[in-house]
Amino acid sequence: MITDVSLWPLIGVGVIIAGFVLRFNPMLVVIATAIATAFAAGFGLERILATIGTGFIKTRNLPLIILLPLAVIGLLERHGLRQHAQNWISSIKSATTGRLLVVYLAARQLTAAVGLTSLGGHPQMVRPLLAPMAEGAAQTKYGTLPQRIRHKLRANSAATDNVGLFFGEDIFVAFGAIVLMVTFLREAGIEVEPIHVALWGIPTAICAFVIHGWRMHRLDKLLEKELGGGRAAEEVAAEQAAAAKSVEAR
Repeated sequence: MITDVSLWPLIGVGVIIAGFVLRFNPMLVVIATAIATAFAAGFGLERILATIGTGFIKTRNLPLIILLPLAVIGLLERHGLRQHAQNWISSIKSATTGRLLVVYLAARQLTAAVGLTSLGGHPQMVRPLLAPMAEGAAQTKYGTLPQRIRHKLRANSAATDNVGLFFGEDIFVAFGAIVLMVTFLREAGIEVEPIHVALWGIPTAICAFVIHGWRMHRLDKLLEKELGGGRAAEEVAAEQAAAAKSVEAR
């Protein structure tokens, strides 16, 4: 006999959406979501605290795993990692921002396809190396860059890492999503081998590479259009003048 299913626990979805839209602290949003969902599901306060405590005990080593690499990267940056990356890419005259990001995209996809997903990432690769190199390549050609262009290059660097990882790891046969799909299909009576699912990720990865590579080609064209002919220096001068006026007004 089918019983009515309470939809009240779905209130947690609304809480998490509202929290992120209002830009509250993500940790507080997640905790509030968990508590709201638990109360809506009929959990008592004691059971909620016990569940949260159990989860904390199981993952207590996770912050150490995250913080240690960040400390190492911070130390490297303090000793000039970003500046060395910029100087090195500036020495390659044929390098452009788009070409650099396409090369990184290929490397990111290939390494993710064999399971080496930790070789890249925003904190350990994009911020200290890739973004400064992208800025350095553009700066070599156009001179000092306006802030809006710097932010655009950083965003494209992060996007390139995301695309490479997302579509590259789908080819790795032991990727969690592939295992999940195979298990789900098997429970539904459909037998499929993990290698077959992974192979079908190759056309998608190729399409992603071509599309994002075209976007990086357009990025080079956009930089030439907006910064060529000395326009970069003019915009930087305007930014500096506006900043000086702002300081005087204060």
